[in-house]
Amino acid sequence: MTVRNGREFLAIPGPTTVPDEVLSAMHRPAIDIYEGALVDTTATCLSDLRRVFGTQGLTYIYAANGHGAWEAALTNVLSRGDKVLVLASGLFAMGWGEMGSVMGVHVEVLPGSWRRAVDPDKLEQRLRKDTGSEIKAVLVVQTDTASGVVNDIPAIRQAMDAAGHDGLLMVDTIASLATMPFEMDAWGVDVAVAGAQKGLMMPPGLSFNAAGPKAKEVHKSADLRTRYWDWTFREGDVHYQKYCGTPPEHQLFGLRKALDMVFEEGLEQVFRRHRLLAGATRAAVAKWAEGGVIEFNIEAPEHRSNSVTTLVMSDGSDPQPIINFCREECGVVLGIGIGALDSKAIRIAHMGHVNAPMILGTLGVVETALQTLGVAHGASGVGAAAASLSGELASARDAHADAQGRASMSLT
Repeated sequence: MTVRNGREFLAIPGPTTVPDEVLSAMHRPAIDIYEGALVDTTATCLSDLRRVFGTQGLTYIYAANGHGAWEAALTNVLSRGDKVLVLASGLFAMGWGEMGSVMGVHVEVLPGSWRRAVDPDKLEQRLRKDTGSEIKAVLVVQTDTASGVVNDIPAIRQAMDAAGHDGLLMVDTIASLATMPFEMDAWGVDVAVAGAQKGLMMPPGLSFNAAGPKAKEVHKSADLRTRYWDWTFREGDVHYQKYCGTPPEHQLFGLRKALDMVFEEGLEQVFRRHRLLAGATRAAVAKWAEGGVIEFNIEAPEHRSNSVTTLVMSDGSDPQPIINFCREECGVVLGIGIGALDSKAIRIAHMGHVNAPMILGTLGVVETALQTLGVAHGASGVGAAAASLSGELASARDAHADAQGRASMSLT
């Protein structure tokens, strides 16, 4: 006997839960790809992606997953034999660099830890030694969904500037865009990549590049350019050029609705919602950690992502029974450990189309699993999560009431 019947909770860090409104928007007939509504949809999506990226630069839409966005970014700004510096803090920056090495790019890795964010001081030290400007680009992720880290992109830009280095700053926002602040222009990011299946609440299948002025200038002489990924070709006047062929119509219908939902809620409120739900999750994990078996993978609280929380078994035990119990007995799908954390971690996602009942329900199921399986843990993590959330919401209500009171007094 189980209690899993009903709607399954998807708590993996991508793909995330797709809203019914987005699915409904996609459920319609195909339309003309050369003129009319689809052309307008493309124009508004490209424009609104600029708002989400925080850039005045150009954006590009690919019928591809995030790895496609990686390749697009590399091909558009690099040439054979160029060197890039990959900032290690988990799995995915390394994967981006490995893609470059297959393409004929020389890849150097700035060593890091799966348990800590990138150290900007170490980056500055390395770049100061690059007196011949051999390093053409620095590759980093804002959030790594394997380790659960969030990297300080403004600090990384400051380190590059302090070293007087003119390489491109290229940032993977696949697991962070529309979940936490990202200000491409204000932070001095030259190229940003993203996918649709996480914070943007879409099914997998669309990914994006955003390019600033410096990247566009370098693009002119890049010799890794290929027709499908080529930014210049996609800037052509004919609509099909935006996609180098037939547009992914139904994905675009969904993206248009997803962007509408983001802007209806408001980006700042989207960020606040993710921050509060991440805080509730971390409160639960901190309480469970009191049992001495579970701990955060990311050691410093300020380096823990608002997209996903990665926890590890500090006693070396296998977390798979917990993951299996949550799925098979209760209908909650947790993320498994990947990369260096394979068979060592549990990942709880809190990004995209997610709210308090979904997170509190997920945490309740995890705690039920810990109790049922006899895993030592502090009690009650769910209570700590609820206290974290209620404290934040109460403070917001008090602040709102104070603001209304001051406004009322000013009118009298």
